[in-house]
Amino acid sequence: MSNATSGVPHLGRRLSRWLALLSMLGLGAVSIAVYLVFDTTLSARQKDMMDQKQRALVHVLADDSTEHKGKSLGHMLTDFLAGHDDYSIFIVDKDGAVLYDSRVPALGSEHTLKRTFAVKVTSPYMDHVHDAVATLVMDRRPDDALLRALAWTLFASMIAGSLLLSLFGGLLVRSSLRPIQSLVAQISELSARDFARRLDGGGLPQELLPLVTQFNALLDRLSDAYRQLESFNADVAHEMNTPLATLISSTEVVLRKPRAVQEMREVLESNLEDLRRIAGIVGDMLFLSRADRGVGARETRVCSLAGVVNDVVEFYEAVALDANLKVEVHGDADARIDAPLMRRAVSNLLSNATRYATSGSTIVIGIDAREQDGERDAVAMISVTNAGADIPQTHLRHLFDRFYRADSARHNADRNHGLGLAIVQAIAKMHGGSTFAQSMDGRTTFGIVVPGQGAG
Repeated sequence: MSNATSGVPHLGRRLSRWLALLSMLGLGAVSIAVYLVFDTTLSARQKDMMDQKQRALVHVLADDSTEHKGKSLGHMLTDFLAGHDDYSIFIVDKDGAVLYDSRVPALGSEHTLKRTFAVKVTSPYMDHVHDAVATLVMDRRPDDALLRALAWTLFASMIAGSLLLSLFGGLLVRSSLRPIQSLVAQISELSARDFARRLDGGGLPQELLPLVTQFNALLDRLSDAYRQLESFNADVAHEMNTPLATLISSTEVVLRKPRAVQEMREVLESNLEDLRRIAGIVGDMLFLSRADRGVGARETRVCSLAGVVNDVVEFYEAVALDANLKVEVHGDADARIDAPLMRRAVSNLLSNATRYATSGSTIVIGIDAREQDGERDAVAMISVTNAGADIPQTHLRHLFDRFYRADSARHNADRNHGLGLAIVQAIAKMHGGSTFAQSMDGRTTFGIVVPGQGAG
């Protein structure tokens, strides 16, 4: 079992892996978005603070108020930077002389944010106002450290969140797949000996209910097919048993003692009738088997259905006279058919009608061409109607089944083995058509529908 399923993908594991991957991607995207927003906000804040410091420094350097009189430039700038250890100032005059420098020598440019601008320097120790260039430097190391801490925190949160989501997601996946395992257990308990059993959809999610419904419908069809097969096997055994038993018993009787040639001939002739009946059953079964395999009508050509029907009626004239019946053919239509097969179908329908028609009545064979989906002569229909006792509706829909008879007495069972209407239905399917039956008000109609000349 493990070898057979080793190469088959595991749905639960696949869903768990995809859930873990999607969780990591989702949390990673959120973490990157948070980091970028925080970095952008921090950069904007640094720019605003540099603008504020630049304006304040320009104001301080140009201020000659009483408060700043008597202070040296260094003293004044030191007071300006008091409490702002992350800022430093570098000022040179137009001749390149350094007027003030509070920069940290070991601080690299990658950790700083610089702003250079022109200023006017006023000092009580300077005899005039100096034009100078000031450089305001911001130490970004605290902010960089904050960004690194945020990045590691987001990364750790992403990993931990992905692991937690994967863990609980895996549990959720296994819990969600439990109904499927329940279905598998129910299916494993099914067998050909218990076709009445069906899957129980109670407590299953809505997504699985259509599967349960379709599977139960499949079980219904299989159950019907299995019962039909069992019935078919029983009917075949019954139909074959009677002539075989007759053949065996008659042969045993003849072999018990020497017989005259004429007596032996009579026994052989009787046996030949039973052998022909067996051969007929076997031939009909082989024909139905080919039809079940999807074999279609072989040589089809456009024929007049009235001509095909009249050929059959002419053959049945003697049978109809013996049964005190009349046969009438009404209508005509052209259809692309296999003429020999269609003659066989009409023959079976007419044979069925003559067996059950009321003596002295008329069997009516109607031929009609009808439009379908806007096409002319798209469907051709042959119906055979006889007067007689109504067939109950419970039997009517089964009359095209093999070996099925509406009468429990098996009327004419010695000559008719119950495959005639089944063969009619098979011929209809071989032509891409269908059959129909109805019985009411003392009249019973069986018919066949095939595509007309205008179809296809």
